[in-house]
Amino acid sequence: MRTALRIVGELSFTFGLVLLMFCAYLLWGTGSYTTQRQRALQQQLEQEFGQEKESRGLGRVHLGGALALLRIPRLGTDYKYAIVEGTDAEQLRSGPGHYPGTAMPGQIGNFVISAHRTTYSAPFNRIDELRRGDDIVVDARDARYIYRVSQKEVVDPTRLDVVDPVPGHPAQRPSQALITMTTCNPEYSAQQRLIVHGVLVTREARRA
Repeated sequence: MRTALRIVGELSFTFGLVLLMFCAYLLWGTGSYTTQRQRALQQQLEQEFGQEKESRGLGRVHLGGALALLRIPRLGTDYKYAIVEGTDAEQLRSGPGHYPGTAMPGQIGNFVISAHRTTYSAPFNRIDELRRGDDIVVDARDARYIYRVSQKEVVDPTRLDVVDPVPGHPAQRPSQALITMTTCNPEYSAQQRLIVHGVLVTREARRA
C-alpha cells in the first residue's frame, strides 16, 4: 500500500508539473510567436504608409496579411497591434483579425475585428476597461480612422447578429461606419463573448 501511494504521489506531482508547464506555455510561450509576427507586420505597414500618396489605398489584402494598425489610447501609449485579414486560428495567432466580408476601415457598415483575450499576446485582454466615448484608432493605408466607443455587451456565442452591418438588426441597411471588437468572456473561457461597439467620428487623410 505504501509503495502504491508513493507511485500515485509521484505520478500526480509529474502530471501537475506538466500541466503547469503547459499553462505557462499558453500564457507566455505563445506570446513570443505573436510578438515576432507583429514586428514583421507592423514594419510592413509602416513601409507602406511611407509610400507615395498616389500608390496608397486599401486594396485587397490576402488572408494573414497586414490590414491596418490598431491603437487604443485608454489601454496605454504602447498599445499597438497590426490587424491581419482573417479570423481563423492561424490568423489570430498573429494578432487581431478582421472578419472577411465585413466592412473595411472607414467604410459604411461594420468593421469587425476579433482577438485572443488570454493567449498569443492577448491583444483584447483589457477591452473590458473601455468606456463609452473612448477612442479606437485604426491606421489604414489611405487614412487614419478614429472610432468612438458607443456600447459594451456580453452575449452568448450564438449571437451572430453582433457582426451584422447594423449590429443586432440583420435586415437593416447600414448608414454609418461602425467598428465591433469581439473576444471571449470571461477570461480563460469561451462561454460568452465580450463585444465592444464604436462609431466612426473622424477621418484624417494621410499626407505624403
